[in-house]
Amino acid sequence: MMMSSSSSSSPARGSSFFTGFTRLCKGLAVILVGGYVLLQIFPTAVNYVALIPARTIPFAWNLITAGYIEQSLPGVVISTVGLLLFGKLLEPLWGSKEFLKFIIVVNFLTSVCVFLTAITLYYIRRQESYLYTPLSGFHGALSGFLVGIKQIIPDQELNLIFLLKIKAKWMPTIAALISVAISFFTTESVSFLPTILFGIYMSWIYLRYFQKKPETGLKGDPSDEFSFSRFFPEVLWPILDPVASLFDRAFCGRSETSSETRGDTLTPLPGSDPIEASRRRERGARALEQRLAAEQLDVTGSVEVTSREKAADNV
Repeated sequence: MMMSSSSSSSPARGSSFFTGFTRLCKGLAVILVGGYVLLQIFPTAVNYVALIPARTIPFAWNLITAGYIEQSLPGVVISTVGLLLFGKLLEPLWGSKEFLKFIIVVNFLTSVCVFLTAITLYYIRRQESYLYTPLSGFHGALSGFLVGIKQIIPDQELNLIFLLKIKAKWMPTIAALISVAISFFTTESVSFLPTILFGIYMSWIYLRYFQKKPETGLKGDPSDEFSFSRFFPEVLWPILDPVASLFDRAFCGRSETSSETRGDTLTPLPGSDPIEASRRRERGARALEQRLAAEQLDVTGSVEVTSREKAADNV
């Protein structure tokens, strides 16, 4: 009986892990898979949906479509699984509308930065491959999800490759370091490295300064724990903090000036409520705990039902 219960618990745990995906994430997953299938049936379609810097003008829609087109089977598998798993955590906390907006904004801004980087590299190195290599993939948004996880549950320990436990706040940094390390051993790093790095950076810019909280009407996350320097080891903070302060003045300075001019001292400025940022992280941690507890109850219930059924069969 003990062996039967143990063996039945594994499938139950696996089924609960791969259930509970939102309708929006399932729809986006269909788009990712459909885009990959389209390229297999019509390979020349990559010239119209992927980002090819030399053809972005006049094919400017590439800046939008490129973020949802995977050109390889491993890419579409990783992107689809990552979207479903991260979406199951982030979408209930942000809301479907904000979750979709985050993906659209991060993918678009990442594509713009990748386009500008490819043009710059061409003028520096004079290699036409920078202009004509089709660039696409959802990994910019996936990198952005890691930043969202860092913001909501920074101290939550996550299993990394089923061996190491890493705090969520270090996941974007680890992803960036791994990508940079891999780039030294491949000649195709331009197809993934800029997308991952800009995905992390653009998502931080959006979450730090522009994401609006419906419950408070405030924008961004001004907490010190989510500052730019906190993506790096503590020894670099004194160097990075003065540089990062330029962003605060660029994005928040105008709001502060206009508010002071109006004499509005009662209304909080956008992104000026670190207490709300702390509360949001607490809500994220509670939501994660509740979801894990619910999944554990599903596992326990499945085990008990299976045990009772087997006991009835024995009788």
